[in-house]
Amino acid sequence: MKTFHFPLEKVLEWRRTQLEIEEAKFKSESAALAELDRLRAECEASGIKAELQVREWRPVTGRDLAALGDFRLRVKAQEAEIALRRAAQLKKLTAQETAMLEARRRCRLLERLKERRIGVWRRAENRELEELASESYIAGWNRRRARQTRTSI
Repeated sequence: MKTFHFPLEKVLEWRRTQLEIEEAKFKSESAALAELDRLRAECEASGIKAELQVREWRPVTGRDLAALGDFRLRVKAQEAEIALRRAAQLKKLTAQETAMLEARRRCRLLERLKERRIGVWRRAENRELEELASESYIAGWNRRRARQTRTSI
């Protein structure tokens, strides 16, 4: 019996490697998006915290309110910049997800082909074993008949 050999094994390994690379890139892009979300939340929290602190001050001067107003504007600008970066990052993540899913599809296609070929190979191997067992049985049966014929003569 000959062992199973898949002629596209190297291609399958290459596709698996390609899939791993695409998955790593997807994780990286996801982490970058999560970092932007963290920055946005941090920025928003600092704006709320500053406003609460100023409200607790007694007395509050015009200069304090002006500084708070400037700070609010800076926070809003940072939030807008983060929102733009997040939208761009989301686009990159979506594109990377598409690339990863395509790599997964190509890899899975070859894996299914390999599974089918293994099934065909196993069926052929089973047929070969069956034929071998049949031939062995017939040969044994013929030997027993030949012995019986010799002993009865």
